[in-house]
Amino acid sequence: MEVSGPLTRRMTMIIVSSNGLSRRSFCGGICFLLAGCATAPQSYFSGSNDPYASIYGPVTDGPYIIPALELDLTANRDLLRQEVAFAGPYRPGTVVVNVMQRRLYLVQRGGRALRYAVGVGREEALNFRGSAVIGRKADWPRWIPTADMIRRMPNYAAYAGGMPGGLENPLGARALYLYVGDRDSYFRIHGTNEPTSIGTAVSSGCLRLFNQDIIDLYRRVQLGAPVVVL
Repeated sequence: MEVSGPLTRRMTMIIVSSNGLSRRSFCGGICFLLAGCATAPQSYFSGSNDPYASIYGPVTDGPYIIPALELDLTANRDLLRQEVAFAGPYRPGTVVVNVMQRRLYLVQRGGRALRYAVGVGREEALNFRGSAVIGRKADWPRWIPTADMIRRMPNYAAYAGGMPGGLENPLGARALYLYVGDRDSYFRIHGTNEPTSIGTAVSSGCLRLFNQDIIDLYRRVQLGAPVVVL
């Protein structure tokens, strides 16, 4: 799993996709993202020199503007994505989730991985365990609570017919659907409308990331990519 490793601090390019989404990539041989710091919770990303300002600032994505992340980086800098050293028997492109660490790793070449903080199931029994593949990808996905979710959270019954994608949708900006064989497991890796929940155990079993992070992961992960949840 994760070992250690220095971070490169050189910004190299700005990529603007066809749908208007701005992405900043920080590279040192391979593309990855840096750590930064701030002193208090605030929308400090506007006009900041912090290298994360362009990563976790406001994002225009289709008809939506994802707000800048508000986070005390002095206390929470480890929640932000970065490249780390990684050891494990997984080929590049594999998604490895360590539930206890509340971290997701996208395995890269050369003993490296991109690390993202995640929110996990509020109870151990709710978490997916084992191997799956990315069987479907969706941007601004529709959310339909399962029958089990409605039993545990009766207020979800109001959305039994589904909630359209949008900023208030619990699945956030993107969703990666975990399949076991050719069957939907009903577990997802997705964004969130509750960024303060990242790094905690609060979900109904799915794995949630900051919206800025799920957009980044979504564009890197291919359909059919293996997923291992430890």
